[in-house]
Amino acid sequence: MAEATGLRSLLVFLDTVKIEHSVFALPFAMVGMVLASLSSGNGPWPGWQTAGWILVAMVAARTAAMAFNRIVDRETDAANPRTRMRAIPAGILSLRKANLYLAFSLVLFALSAWQLNPLALALSPLALLVILGYSFAKRFTWLCHWVLGLGLGIAPAAAWIGVTGSLDPRILWATLAVTFWTAGFDLIYSLQDEGFDRAHGLFSVPSRFGPSAALAASRACHAGAVACLGGMVLSFDLGTVAWVGVTLAAILLAYEQSLVRPDDLSRVNAAFFTVNGFVSIGFFLSLLADVLVGPAL
Repeated sequence: MAEATGLRSLLVFLDTVKIEHSVFALPFAMVGMVLASLSSGNGPWPGWQTAGWILVAMVAARTAAMAFNRIVDRETDAANPRTRMRAIPAGILSLRKANLYLAFSLVLFALSAWQLNPLALALSPLALLVILGYSFAKRFTWLCHWVLGLGLGIAPAAAWIGVTGSLDPRILWATLAVTFWTAGFDLIYSLQDEGFDRAHGLFSVPSRFGPSAALAASRACHAGAVACLGGMVLSFDLGTVAWVGVTLAAILLAYEQSLVRPDDLSRVNAAFFTVNGFVSIGFFLSLLADVLVGPAL
């Protein structure tokens, strides 16, 4: 295929990093932002400037992580029948352009951290180490699913820091919840590459322990995610509507688990893309409704 140029190369890049999937982690970052603002005595909204830079930071960080992953995995993607038509291995997006867009995302992330507060800026290299490090994890450990989980899991804690310039241990309940939630759906998604990973010496729970064990681990992760959401609601003394959000997340995750069996992966994409968007957005809206109608923290 012909290499994309001009505006089309940007559009191809945005498709490559699945920019629309920022919806997975962004609502949980907003959870951290709202709770931090409330705890600071400013109500649930920290102001347009702070909220804007948090939004920029989160989207830039996720974009950088996805771009880096596509760059690092380009040869593996080219060898995998499922991924060989991704833009970089297919020659639609050049490696040079991918690196330029990656560099721009990293600069934008650093700029947003600088605009927020000194602690956010000081911790930004550590955040990048976590979110970029996932790209290498599959090469040496089957714990890679939880490394990815932590990459998304730091979003609510990072948003808290962005608002307050400090860290409250209570928000780590949200970090754990997102870590388990993400690892759970990545375990499902990775079932598609069980045979390829094993044949090419890549590490994952399906390739190491088999699909049944991977699904059992996924269910355990999602149960842990719901428990941690409950821990967060308790630690912030939230109300009934927030508990409705926890219940909704539990129902959706149970439904997600019902879509996939070791011998039937036909609905993996529905489980991965559709349901998880409802989980994150639904919980955020429930929490926001709770803090708007309930007593201040």
